[in-house]
Amino acid sequence: MDHALSPLVPWESFYVILGSSAAALTGLQFVVIVLGAEVGALGGAPVTRAFGTPTIVHFCAVLLVSEILSAPWPNLSSAALALGACGVAGVGYGITVIGHARRQKAYAPVFEDWLWHGVLPLVAYAALLGAAVVLPGHVGRSLFTVGATAMLLLFVGIHNAWDSVTYLAQTGKRGPS
Repeated sequence: MDHALSPLVPWESFYVILGSSAAALTGLQFVVIVLGAEVGALGGAPVTRAFGTPTIVHFCAVLLVSEILSAPWPNLSSAALALGACGVAGVGYGITVIGHARRQKAYAPVFEDWLWHGVLPLVAYAALLGAAVVLPGHVGRSLFTVGATAMLLLFVGIHNAWDSVTYLAQTGKRGPS
């Protein structure tokens, strides 16, 4: 494929902005985790595994998708394969996160937690997988779906990081209630 004529070229700026945002937010989430650990408000490893680590994974997934679609692929099938692998891994990880959230005992998740930590990431990773499968034959639609998926994962991460920060601010040194 001639890289100058690649359908991925018009998306370059979008993924540079998205990937940069995801990378910066990943660093900020590390700060949130460290601050939470210092004040003893995270509820231990099971809660972090269920509610903190997935935020980092979603930000990194956005960064990875951005890098995949910014790479000079020889053909769209190769990019589709890489995106599909991310989708499969994301769906598997999303199921694992739901299991972690169910097993931890320090915090009782409410509907909003299940939606933002469980349902929306699974929807995003499933959509990524679907878009990857049809990418070579339906380029335009697939690229918009991948873009929407990456934005959804970024917004999920932002929401969940905000949830963590507000939880830490409300609990302070008291720890989980």
